[in-house]
Amino acid sequence: QIDILEDPVITNVIVLQTVLQEVRNRSAPVYKRIRDVIGNPEKHFYSFTNEHHRETYVEQEQGETSNDRNDRAIRVAVKWYNEHLKKIEDEEKIQVIFLTNDRTNKEKALEEGITAYTCEEYIKSLIANPELVDRLACVSDEGKEIESGKIIFPEHIPLSKLQQGIKSGIYLQGTYRASRDNYLEATVWVHGDVEENKEIIIQGLKHLNRAVHEDIVAVELLAKDEWVAPSSVVLQDDDQNEDDLENEEEKENILKTSVNKDMLRPTGKVVGIIKRNWRPFCGMLSKSQIKEARRHLFTPADRRIPRIRIETRQADTLEGQRIIVAIDGWPRNSRYPNGHFVKNLGSAGDKETETEVLLLEHDVPHQPFSQSVLSFLPKMPWSITEQDMKYREDLRHLYVCSVDPPGCTDIDDALHCREVENGNLEVGVHIADVSHFIRPGNALDEESAKRGTTVYLCEKRIDMVPELLSSNLCSLRSNVDRLAFSCIWEMNHKAEILKTRFTKSVINSKASLTYAEAQMRIDSAAMNDEITASLRGLNKLAKILKKKRIDNGALTLSSPEVRFHMDSETHDPIDLQTKELKETNSMVEEFMLLANISVAQKIYDEFPEFALLRKHPAPPPSNYDILVKAAKSKNLEIKTDSAKALAESLDKAESPTFPYLNTLLRILATRCMMQAVYFCSGMDNDFHHYGLASPIYTHFTSPIRRYADIIVHRLLAVAIGADSTYPELTDKHKLADMCKNLNYRHKMAQYAQRASVAFHTQLFFKSKGVVNEDAYILFVRKNAVVVLIPKYGLEGTVFFEEKDKPTPRLDYNNEVPSLTVEDTTLHVFDKVKVNIMLDASNIQHQKIRMVLVEPKV
Repeated sequence: QIDILEDPVITNVIVLQTVLQEVRNRSAPVYKRIRDVIGNPEKHFYSFTNEHHRETYVEQEQGETSNDRNDRAIRVAVKWYNEHLKKIEDEEKIQVIFLTNDRTNKEKALEEGITAYTCEEYIKSLIANPELVDRLACVSDEGKEIESGKIIFPEHIPLSKLQQGIKSGIYLQGTYRASRDNYLEATVWVHGDVEENKEIIIQGLKHLNRAVHEDIVAVELLAKDEWVAPSSVVLQDDDQNEDDLENEEEKENILKTSVNKDMLRPTGKVVGIIKRNWRPFCGMLSKSQIKEARRHLFTPADRRIPRIRIETRQADTLEGQRIIVAIDGWPRNSRYPNGHFVKNLGSAGDKETETEVLLLEHDVPHQPFSQSVLSFLPKMPWSITEQDMKYREDLRHLYVCSVDPPGCTDIDDALHCREVENGNLEVGVHIADVSHFIRPGNALDEESAKRGTTVYLCEKRIDMVPELLSSNLCSLRSNVDRLAFSCIWEMNHKAEILKTRFTKSVINSKASLTYAEAQMRIDSAAMNDEITASLRGLNKLAKILKKKRIDNGALTLSSPEVRFHMDSETHDPIDLQTKELKETNSMVEEFMLLANISVAQKIYDEFPEFALLRKHPAPPPSNYDILVKAAKSKNLEIKTDSAKALAESLDKAESPTFPYLNTLLRILATRCMMQAVYFCSGMDNDFHHYGLASPIYTHFTSPIRRYADIIVHRLLAVAIGADSTYPELTDKHKLADMCKNLNYRHKMAQYAQRASVAFHTQLFFKSKGVVNEDAYILFVRKNAVVVLIPKYGLEGTVFFEEKDKPTPRLDYNNEVPSLTVEDTTLHVFDKVKVNIMLDASNIQHQKIRMVLVEPKV
């Protein structure tokens, strides 16, 4: 009942140590939440160490279970408190109320003369706060089950049996991943499998057996003759009538379409749950059709989460609002899990509300920085002290400048280039020295590590570190002294590195330029000042470096990135443009890559076991099927045996009659790639970065917005004797755990950024009405095609089956990639025309709808 306890109405509570220990064993997130409540002075929550108090400690008796012993310890403590508070010489006698949802414990307490209530009884008695009742978590008492009472799901096997079964190999343990497109299908990723992570398909309601996305489950494999293939049908669960199970069976039959034998995959059924991974879910209420009903279904925003049944008296006010709901349990005779209302976020479609939903759904920590975090920031006015200079070089005389996108306030990096006496060039990459300000283990460090990365949404930035650092003291703005970590090379004019050194430094940037301004200086014959000369030198070297990299087999893959022009008053998107890249973008990128590679090599040489590195695995060959087939359909050959072969065949894949084809192929190639990930060098032996064709790589150049870079800075500082080490820095298991969190946060940040673009795209088309645009087909599916609209960098799905309309004849050919609709055949890369409009019929999932206009189907 943590949602109740967190409510401001509930105050003056004693939480016993016995209870806290139990919570800690059961759920880390809930334990953290209750600790936070206890830490909030306004709530008057206290924890009492009853296990270490002479008068409340109890021994476990013979034949008594530890659960019964704990219950008894709780009752003893309640009684002691009652006696203890009687001693208060005061008119107001304080009465102790014991809240428990454990039936036996409550009965025993009442027998012993203790005032005891269940949480529900107590909350319902607070008549001044009726809204609290909605927040009650359903406690699954047998009597609470749904009236219809028909058992739908098989029983879950108890944990002890599951663990034996997993040991003996009868069951497999893995992470349950629900499908976004089909609510009757999921996959389970089996843990600890040496050969490529094994995936097991689960199909059908009974086999899914009440597992929820990201739960850890136990699976039993089915006999080979029951194996199925992944279905390519899109099925959304949006029936109003929830107990219509005949309908479900009909839908399950749709899945079992005829497939050829080689499509079959290992198939299983969920037999038990090892660990629930429930979190609070955002979404909307689907109000019951029944008048005065208290039971309603809640539809989560995340399509992978089942609908949840909640009881609420405020359904009328909650309609059209985004709300948060928590799951409490899922009885065997209920089509949906039970849950309770937690919080109202605001009206659906409202920009603030939708941004909040987006951050919550992608688990992006975005609450303001707490006082304890801010207390570790330097005091203002800040200046560089003699102590700071102890291990630093003074490089303020150098002509250093930064080049960034317009409006950038968190400037991580700056560059310089000058000729030295022997005719060679000295090139420096100077990175903000964030690790100087963020010291290991304090609250500021822990918060940055938890956040992992800065998240850039369309019109706001969720910082990883507080603004004083991100936009001021660590931002390498021009004409101010700043602390930096510098990587300095001596190169000849062929861009060959002769010497590399690393040093902490002080710099004073002479100019902060945008990419366009830097380009203009390089191109302008009239300009010959030091900064311009430095930029020209950098640009010349960068071109050589880039050519070397590409000859080495590095990939250049384009993906259409979209930027919105915002209206300065309303902050609504006015028009979209696809980002164009200038030579200077590439110039900065080359030196950042070079710095990252140089640092990676240095920290690995120094700490072969504890280097935090980044790798990009080569994709399994089957990933490229779609790319190879698509190119073949246009008589082009794409070779995929190495990154170099891929890069070269992509360069050759040009069509004089179809100039955009090459871009499409590159976009498609991007889709075939694996995720790049952080890892700890002592826990892995494959370091290769496939996309950059580099044997070793890390992240060093953006410590303001990535926590990985801060760790890399600390390792490098120890390596060159500029800072001291600390135990966690050289503990490879701790580093591996940290990499896991960083990889998760980066992935979620990416998804949140995409969702933000999608939402702003919807706002844009909302004001536009219907728009008719050119599009290209990227993928064909069984009942739809996925198209890309270059003008907006927008991707969408054109469906050919519509509700309440006759279904056209569809013929899907997987070999060619093509879909024939009635008599029109559509191929990958075909140019088509579509109408784009906002479909707001489902307020929860407003979506851009695309309809094919040409060819006419």
